[in-house]
Amino acid sequence: MTGREKILSVVAKNKPAAIPLPDLDFKSIDQPVDMLETFAKYVQAVGGEVVTIDHEHVLQERITNDRSTGKYIINRIPVGGQPDEVPEDPAVLESVYRAYIKGSFGVAENGAIWVMESAMGNRILPFICEQLVLVLYKSELVSNMHEAYATIQIDKEGYGVFIAGPSKTADIEQSLVIGAHGPKALSVLIIMSI
Repeated sequence: MTGREKILSVVAKNKPAAIPLPDLDFKSIDQPVDMLETFAKYVQAVGGEVVTIDHEHVLQERITNDRSTGKYIINRIPVGGQPDEVPEDPAVLESVYRAYIKGSFGVAENGAIWVMESAMGNRILPFICEQLVLVLYKSELVSNMHEAYATIQIDKEGYGVFIAGPSKTADIEQSLVIGAHGPKALSVLIIMSI
């Protein structure tokens, strides 16, 4: 018997008996009084902004106005037609000024937004653009991470990510740098009605 096998044998003999996981009741966790207000507070705390709009047509107007500036805008939200195709070439994506991406849901307790791969078009898009705009309906807010994890269907696509705030780091000489590894700004547009 090798040394490795001896060690593994001793570990296996001294392994504690398995016990069942506790049955936790997450419904007993306090819900925020105003989910949108709580969500907005935490998005702002991590450097983002929340803007409420009345209807999808306001979103379409914002996108049209952004495009009139001549900057490279990618819209991944299917309002007023098909979402934009996202180039595969990272060198082309490097020049994206603003990207509009549909979030699946937002978490009130921390301001995080879950974004599925299909909404991105390319996994790099939310991290390479200069400004990121995530869009949610007010009805897509959940109160806490327990509800969020119960909502995620990772087997549906295989990849998704929580995004909270613009990119930032404070590693370098204890100075906060915004946009260090990704977008310099994050806006969350909340559509109040469907």
